Amino acid sequence: MRIAMIGGTGEEGRGLALGWARAGETVIIGSRSLEHAQQAAMEINAAVGREAASGLTNREAALSGNIVVLTVPYDAQEERLWDIRDEVRGKILVSVVVPIDTGNARRLREVSGGSAAEEAQTLLGPETRVVAAFQNISHDHLARMGALDSDVLVCGADAEARQEVIRLAALLGFRGLDAGPLRNARVVEGLTVLLLELNRRYKSRGAGIRVTGISDGDQVTG
Repeated sequence: MRIAMIGGTGEEGRGLALGWARAGETVIIGSRSLEHAQQAAMEINAAVGREAASGLTNREAALSGNIVVLTVPYDAQEERLWDIRDEVRGKILVSVVVPIDTGNARRLREVSGGSAAEEAQTLLGPETRVVAAFQNISHDHLARMGALDSDVLVCGADAEARQEVIRLAALLGFRGLDAGPLRNARVVEGLTVLLLELNRRYKSRGAGIRVTGISDGDQVTG
């Protein structure tokens, strides 16, 4: 599998890419700057001790990846998606985007589509399978690959695509939970700002979400 990271030079993108590289996957770092993408890939390769990552422009990365992961700030989402719209057609696009208020990092912006992930689906069209996931995972946890007592809530219209992203979460050491249709991303994205508030109040850096009452062997219905 080749996992393309659009916005892969940021903290969350690098953390996810490093985790998947450690798990044996091939990652492609995408950026507007080829130089920045290649530098990030070199750092990942040095960390894992093998040629696991390469750096390309966003469009080239999206074309090369089997699965594309979007980790850009919300304000950059529309521009990046228009740039890679043709390259992601027919693929799974994982949205890690949260519409955080740029003036207040603990406040969620109101977006016309209901959530950043739903807006991405509308922009890309039905041929691209958008799945929302990983918004509630701290990049600190990803960098340390420890203290992973958090769940990844996975939302999307396509059940098969949700299961594929749950498998990606397992590679990082997280339990992925099928959280149903893409409209539920509104709730999941909102949990991110709640976690930021908890981090502030409790002087933490890695608050996460853990769902109780569901065992690993439970079957998904519906």
